[in-house]
Amino acid sequence: MIEYFPLKNSGISSEEWDSFVDGSDSGTMFHKRLFLSYHPKDRFEDASLVVKKDGELLSIFPAAIIKRDGKKILTSHSGASYGGFCYKQNLNLKEAFNLVESLMSYAKEMKCERIQLTPPPMIYQTKYSNYIDFALVKNDFSYLKREVSSVVQLDVAKEDLLSTYRPEARTAVKKAVKQGVEIAECERFEDYYEILKKNLKMRHNVSPTHTLEELIKLKRIFPGKIRLWGAFLGEKLIAGVCNFSTNPRVVLAFYISHNEDYQEYRAVNLLFYEIMKRYKEEGFKFLDFGIFTVNMDPNWGLGRFKENFGARGIFRDTFYKDL
Repeated sequence: MIEYFPLKNSGISSEEWDSFVDGSDSGTMFHKRLFLSYHPKDRFEDASLVVKKDGELLSIFPAAIIKRDGKKILTSHSGASYGGFCYKQNLNLKEAFNLVESLMSYAKEMKCERIQLTPPPMIYQTKYSNYIDFALVKNDFSYLKREVSSVVQLDVAKEDLLSTYRPEARTAVKKAVKQGVEIAECERFEDYYEILKKNLKMRHNVSPTHTLEELIKLKRIFPGKIRLWGAFLGEKLIAGVCNFSTNPRVVLAFYISHNEDYQEYRAVNLLFYEIMKRYKEEGFKFLDFGIFTVNMDPNWGLGRFKENFGARGIFRDTFYKDL
């Protein structure tokens, strides 16, 4: 028997929820209550869903209710890059349909007019499956957008990694080394954040998604999973990448930034070369550079930059259904 409950009425604690995510096929850091709890309590109207089968936990779905264009929308949690259903490896096709049908029934009970969800790309799964996607499409969900995320497979020996780069990137890595750039994990978040703010303002006229205080808070919550890597000239930080180890398979390059005054040192190229070697040694299978499209409009230069490191594009899909 399939039953579904709002999290608050499910009898599932935050610790049990997060433990289920850790043992799941598709779960990520962004599914965890521990991650979502960094948001102020009044920022989102939480409407997370728990689905049980014969009294046992089958799936969890981090969700929130938002208002947009006059519609009440049940969405995979707005405080995370992606979310959707989290489930065990042995989820079968019938159960995938049960999950989607439970979500639709739940949304109707909540008097929502639309459902919207952004599942993690397939590389985040331990056992690849499109069962959920299939169940969504068969229940008349449509693609709201199909963004493209740049992904590098960490499947080559570290001594061969440089040969997988395009010539431009190989030359840049060697140039950075020759000019004395050094890479190290660090805690220089304040210095890094100043570079990041200037970069985003200059290039995109936006501010970082997280405040400095939020980023430091997340680092405290996930000390071994949120890590800052810096490129240094002596003691001076000239570039940095903040990585989120979202699950044991995938590390996500969440924020990439460099000081424009030191552009000729090609520090970001060396940063990613060293980062890829390190995370491969730690057992990660993929580096996710993040999307280079916004509402399906490609940033051609950003896409080419990531392709220099051997990245290829995979979909980060957002589904929706009007009720």
